[in-house]
Amino acid sequence: MAPPVSVSVVLPAYNESSTITSAVEDTLDHLKSFLPPGSYELIIAEDGCTDDTPKIASDLAIKYDEVRHYHSPSRLGRGEALNRAFEIAKGDVLVYLDSDLATDNVHLEQLITAVHSGSVDIATGSRWFPGAQTKRPFHRSILSKGFNTLVRFLLRSKLYDHQCGFKSFNREIFFKLSPSLKDTHWFWDTEILVKAQNSNFNVLEFPVSWTPQKDTKVDIARDVFAMAINILRLWVEFYISPRITPLNSSIFGFFISFLALFLMGYYLDLDLNLFYTFMSNPIYLLLSIFIYLLSWPIRGIRYQKILSQLGFQESLKFLTESIFLSQTCNLVFPARAGDAARAYILKSKKKIPYVSGFASLFFERLFDLLTITTLAGVVFILTSLLRSGSLSSLDITVGNISQSGKIAIRLAILVAIFVLFLLTLILISSKTKGNRISRLLKIFSNDLYAQRFSSSLEHFVENIQKLTINPAIFVRVGVLSLIIWSLDVFVAIIILYSFDPSISLLTLIFTCFFAVSIGNLAKVLPLSPGGIGLYEGAFTLLVVSLAGVSPSLALSVAIIDHAIKNFITILGGSISSLDLNLSLKSTLQIK
Repeated sequence: MAPPVSVSVVLPAYNESSTITSAVEDTLDHLKSFLPPGSYELIIAEDGCTDDTPKIASDLAIKYDEVRHYHSPSRLGRGEALNRAFEIAKGDVLVYLDSDLATDNVHLEQLITAVHSGSVDIATGSRWFPGAQTKRPFHRSILSKGFNTLVRFLLRSKLYDHQCGFKSFNREIFFKLSPSLKDTHWFWDTEILVKAQNSNFNVLEFPVSWTPQKDTKVDIARDVFAMAINILRLWVEFYISPRITPLNSSIFGFFISFLALFLMGYYLDLDLNLFYTFMSNPIYLLLSIFIYLLSWPIRGIRYQKILSQLGFQESLKFLTESIFLSQTCNLVFPARAGDAARAYILKSKKKIPYVSGFASLFFERLFDLLTITTLAGVVFILTSLLRSGSLSSLDITVGNISQSGKIAIRLAILVAIFVLFLLTLILISSKTKGNRISRLLKIFSNDLYAQRFSSSLEHFVENIQKLTINPAIFVRVGVLSLIIWSLDVFVAIIILYSFDPSISLLTLIFTCFFAVSIGNLAKVLPLSPGGIGLYEGAFTLLVVSLAGVSPSLALSVAIIDHAIKNFITILGGSISSLDLNLSLKSTLQIK
């Protein structure tokens, strides 16, 4: 009776028709030199090859009883191909070797025995461990050593080499680690080794003889960048995400807010008595809160109509809560990075693909910017026309706008041009048949990353096209956007009126519409969480210039306006996180 299979060796193969036969035969020769017959198997994990590798692998599986062929019709990436092969492997020791056998198989016995004996959980060959014999071009040695140094420094790894394709795993340990692995290609090796050390598993690193057998499939420019991004991802996962608790996030957000407002108050001579004045009459405070709260269900209705056009029917309550939570995340991170949280919520709770989530967000943000710039532009034009007319009640002096205010206006114009350009591209795209992105990208690259990127980009464009096919969507989303941002402006109108009711109503309306619009456009700049400081600065400059009020009063109005809106956002986000059973930390995980 043959012994049970205890060792499974995997050779990942992508277009290896010239080397796979010799790699299989050499590996089998070494395995039978120290393992009993029938106690091992060799799996060729053929990964969406476009050459003769699939046929050769099938022939080898017929020729040798120990060989099995795992075929993937599409490219998975080396990491995912290994995951799939290990899932069907029978052995208690799981091994993988690069199919070019750059690492000398003379070390195979040491690699397998270390784990098979139970002395370690994982063993890995190393090209940079003292005693290793490595023949490698100078420029690639520098890149490899630089990469491994970054991993050691940032991720606190104790290993010298993380990417050598010569590793063995205890089966139980591997399947404890594999569910947490996110990379499916080259970074897979580094991720599993770093996470094994982070979980206190015993990892053995030993020197090997390594000689490159052919040109590498690693693209220096593309893959080095991808691996650097993955180092950053793991660093965030290990050292940032555990610290992103609701309490810490709130403390951080309030600290940034306090610092920005403190500095502005210091330089602009903020009068705290104005805050006491506003708080002494709660009618204006309650009215401001009520009006701003009205805008949130309207935001939910708008997003509901956008998603429905994409084929997703979700409740108004769920979508409003999702918006609350994502906007709360935006108060923690600049550049609206918190919008990714909404895509995550849609994916985790309603199985809406990330591509559809980001497409819907892009469409929503496009209309936000379009609406804000339209409001600012209309008010500016009307103000200029009314100045030369007979309406003496209009006290705005456009010509006295400060230089800083004019810079803010120029920013608005640039954003408007950019938004109109994007809108034009979308409308043109919606009229074209088919999607040429894949064909265009294939001119430059046809590798795994390019295929995945082009596929995601095509789906993104297809979703945008769905949103532009029906003109009614433009009208509905546009009208709802106008209502949302008008309510946003009315909050500022109420606050400014509570301080200085002597300002004519027309001046008050025009000033606030223009200042709030430009202030929100200033928040587009990715400089602070929630645009805190940017909004107040732009708002203050324009209110002082247009309405002729003191800088202290204008700043106070801006701070109170933004504080009310941010407080409601944070409160709504906290309530929504409880109802959705999602923490701020979970919505900011990098997936």
